[in-house]
Amino acid sequence: MSTKVSESTGYMPNRQMSAFGYVMAVAIALLLLPALPVIAVVWLLWRAFVAEDPPESSYERWRTETANRERDREPNSPNGA
Repeated sequence: MSTKVSESTGYMPNRQMSAFGYVMAVAIALLLLPALPVIAVVWLLWRAFVAEDPPESSYERWRTETANRERDREPNSPNGA
C-alpha cells in the first residue's frame, strides 16, 4: 500500500465553461425580459389585495411593552405619595 500523496495541481480557471455560463445567463435574462411587465403588475396587485401587513418585529413589541411598564410604575404625584 502506498502512502505517498501526489502534489495538488490546483484549480485553474476554465475559460470555456465561464463563457458558457455568461452566455446562458444573458440568454435567460433576454428570455425573461418580456415577462417583466407582467410580473410587475401581478406583484403590485398581490401587494394591494392579498398581502397582509408584515408582522411586528419582536424588538418593536419589546420596546412598546417596556415603555408601558415604565409608565405604569411612575407615581401619579410628583412627591411619590
